Amino acid sequence: MGKLRRRIAAESGPWPTQIPPLLQRIYSARGAMAIEQARPKLANLLSPDTLSGLDAATALLADAIADDRHILVVGDFDCDGATACAVAVRGLRMLGARRVSHAVPNRMIHGYGLSPALVAELAAMEPGPGSGPGETLLVTVDHGIACHAGIAAAKALGWQVLVTDHHLPGDTLPPADAIVDPNQPGDRFPSKVLAGVGVMFYVLLALRRRLRDAGRLDTGVDGKGPDLTRLLDLVAVGTVADLVPLDANNRALVAAGLRRLRAGQGCPGLRALIEVAQRDPARLSASDIGFAIAPRLNAAGRLEDMALGIECLLTDDMDQARGIADTLNRINTERRAVQQQMTEEAEAAFAKVVLDAASAPLAVCLFDPDWHPGVVGLVASKMKERLHRPAIAFAPAEPGGDMLRGSARSIPGFHIRDALAMVNARNPGLIERFGGHAMAAGLSLRAASMEAFALAFRDCVAATLGEELLQAEILSDGELAGNEFTRRSADALRDGGPWGQGFPEPQFDGEFEVLSWRVVGERHLKLELGHGAIRLNAIEFGGWTGQEPPARVRIAYRLEADDYRGGDAIQLVVVHREAA
Repeated sequence: MGKLRRRIAAESGPWPTQIPPLLQRIYSARGAMAIEQARPKLANLLSPDTLSGLDAATALLADAIADDRHILVVGDFDCDGATACAVAVRGLRMLGARRVSHAVPNRMIHGYGLSPALVAELAAMEPGPGSGPGETLLVTVDHGIACHAGIAAAKALGWQVLVTDHHLPGDTLPPADAIVDPNQPGDRFPSKVLAGVGVMFYVLLALRRRLRDAGRLDTGVDGKGPDLTRLLDLVAVGTVADLVPLDANNRALVAAGLRRLRAGQGCPGLRALIEVAQRDPARLSASDIGFAIAPRLNAAGRLEDMALGIECLLTDDMDQARGIADTLNRINTERRAVQQQMTEEAEAAFAKVVLDAASAPLAVCLFDPDWHPGVVGLVASKMKERLHRPAIAFAPAEPGGDMLRGSARSIPGFHIRDALAMVNARNPGLIERFGGHAMAAGLSLRAASMEAFALAFRDCVAATLGEELLQAEILSDGELAGNEFTRRSADALRDGGPWGQGFPEPQFDGEFEVLSWRVVGERHLKLELGHGAIRLNAIEFGGWTGQEPPARVRIAYRLEADDYRGGDAIQLVVVHREAA
């Protein structure tokens, strides 16, 4: 279940009168002591100047645009990679590039990132002008920092290579002509948590300034040039989807992108995805992106080909966007069915040796020869959440092959990418390749190495994971007063974001009387709760365990507007429940 702990709000202020006391308390509990910290603006965005490699990167791009050379953007097959690719293509065209194309690896064929096989395929597809030595500038987005072999292959063709990435580098950097990654050694950019799409957006900001200073840009009436804020809808989606911490800089980017989407100013592809997900664009939140928009984009890269998702983001034809969004919605439905089956199989296999989280091993490694490699990350996430342990799920990289592809997810306080680096250092050659972040990582290894890897990974976790991290914590913003259970409070909480990693969505706790309950959709628990004289509707998704809830419960919950009932209706979304 987890241990409930309340956040402590520090003294803060003064606040503008339009910020209700409830939000003031929540902001200060997250370290935001003034409105400028709580709701950062684009005007206060960090300057690109301290990003390492930016001068070399913009010089490459400016020269390619001036010489009318081919710029080939290579994306990644997740939502961050797809939005970063769309931002790059759209932004470069806005800044005068006439020969921009894009590509993305197919998960089942090429594996992750820029591989020699993908480079060879791209070279074969590029006959004639634009493919010869010095004619092509290849730009990676949301990957590249670990793609040494693929970049070397591109360089061998005479291509120039610009890497834009945000992942942690290995011991050596790849042989690219320029690298922009806030996490590379010596980089002085204050924020290390930009998503891949955020890094590409910053490159475009710097490129616009370089072209403007050189007199090579139509600056328009405002003297700035093309309005790159038109790309912030895509930046917001990629940033939220990649679960990077929403520091003040990322919140400024996401908030601006949400404003565009709420005003109906997003690109046709995102507007179509919002439609097919049946979300109200005027009330769109970061959680809508995370739970409704991003999964539909991600599904293309997980089960089929992310090229379809990128096509959705690049089209300017609304009818075409709706058609692609319908296809992505269908793929997402299939993805959910595959994920559910794989998760049930993982839980069934694990139940043979583990009864509950208290008896679980320190780390979980799961493999099934029938699993799909595109969904192992979701399975790892489910097992990590269920057991509060670092978890890795593996599937065959391709049917009948001897390579496995794994996806790792971690718990707060345990750096999963560093753990893989330790395993690799202690067991050279065991892991074929790996990369990632503190909370999520990916790796490849041979099927014959699976058992040895599982033992080495567990040994690493046992040596470095402190006992205090094994107890899951549920953080609460305290109790709500009776007069705060209102639609006005629910709307203020929704609009007070964006909420996300590092700036978590508000949730509260309290004791309630269970007045009535019923099961809906086979797995969800619908409750009517009493809190003094107040009667409240509540829902606990996945909360039906076959046991009747007790007469009195202690819950942690989110307060949300109940748009299904409309009017002033509200509901509590239960995230934790125990007997009072």
